[in-house]
Amino acid sequence: MLDSGYHFDPGFIVHHLDDLGSGLLRTLAISAIGMAGALLVGMLLGATSTLRVPIARQLITVYVEVFRNTPLLVQIFFLYFALPETGLQLDGFTVGWLSLLLWGGAYNVENFRAGFEAVEAGHVEACRALGFPRVAAFRYVTLPLGARTAIPSVTNTLISVFKNSSFMVAISYPELTETAVNVVAVTFRVFEMFLAIGIVYLGLVWLISLGAGAVERRFAISGGH
Repeated sequence: MLDSGYHFDPGFIVHHLDDLGSGLLRTLAISAIGMAGALLVGMLLGATSTLRVPIARQLITVYVEVFRNTPLLVQIFFLYFALPETGLQLDGFTVGWLSLLLWGGAYNVENFRAGFEAVEAGHVEACRALGFPRVAAFRYVTLPLGARTAIPSVTNTLISVFKNSSFMVAISYPELTETAVNVVAVTFRVFEMFLAIGIVYLGLVWLISLGAGAVERRFAISGGH
């Protein structure tokens, strides 16, 4: 076996913990806003679509189709490079959380809509038979049952939103991945840096999955899986 001359240096990672910590905080900031916004947008627009609100439903369909069928990187470039030509200048932080919110929200609209439409019609009909208006029936029956059904798919989307924060390297926003790239550009210690951030991403995704699993068990529908 040929000796490449490379020697792993864990002390290098320790030496750059402050840099990685700063990048991680930025990653967590844009991811938290993006995930929370994607959750809210998905639930509100998913409910509006399910209730078949005139005009709004068509606009929601356009939004979902545009953001689900174009690459996230193109969306980021549009917000950061194209919008300024119209006079609207967004900084890297704003583009970061806004692009994640819009992308994740489009997927969550479909996640929640599918969950709402999976609710048995008999439950809704029973509620309507008791005199509840359509919106009230949705609020008290379809919303809680459908949201529980949507938890697994929503969780997958939120995890993707978090991981996609690394795309901000394309606009040089100094989140975790961009920070690692900058360190590598100066030190050429590629293995240590990307091993470190890979472990960080893996650990955080695991924590998100663990939390989502706890939520899913807490709100599991009786008699379900």
